[in-house]
Amino acid sequence: MNHWVPEPKPIGLEYNGRKADHSVSLVFLGRWSPRAFTGEAIPVETLLTLFEAARWAPSAFNSQPWRFVYARRDTPAFESFLSFLIPYNQTWAQAASALVVVLSKATFVPPGKSEPTTSASASFDAGAAWASLAFQAYKLGWATHAMTGFDAEAARRTINAPADYRLEAVAAIGKRGDAATLPSHLAERERPNARRPLSETAFEGQLS
Repeated sequence: MNHWVPEPKPIGLEYNGRKADHSVSLVFLGRWSPRAFTGEAIPVETLLTLFEAARWAPSAFNSQPWRFVYARRDTPAFESFLSFLIPYNQTWAQAASALVVVLSKATFVPPGKSEPTTSASASFDAGAAWASLAFQAYKLGWATHAMTGFDAEAARRTINAPADYRLEAVAAIGKRGDAATLPSHLAERERPNARRPLSETAFEGQLS
């Protein structure tokens, strides 16, 4: 039997120092990407809950091209993951509770076929899974920050990723910390940022 679940009611236009153009759920204004983390441990069960949320993201042909390889704080793997970040990101990501490499599988076997073909939407679908993870983390009181500043080849070797996997990003997960723990140039940026007006990103009929 199908059970209809009502959508959460919109909460308004302003929250967390942000102002929306239209009324949306709190989660979209509340989630942001901090760099200051407390360094506390994250339970494995919590991480698995985040990956569970990502598991239910939509994808072309239900191919589910996303993959997540993670390292928890205070493990040898964490130091290996930290080492392939660029120095700029190492300065703050070292206090994260976990680091997660987000990948997408570039090929899949379409329904009714026996041979793999290139996926045109693998990165797009992996992005949907990442967003699901990030919003689930926010709802559980954890913060996330995805970054593309890392050595992709070093990361590929470290996690043993095959050639047909694209390394999309590395995400830091943790509890929000005090901005004062960051270098001054980062502490100044430690706040939710704004977005372009909706009129600059959504168009009816044609792009402009």
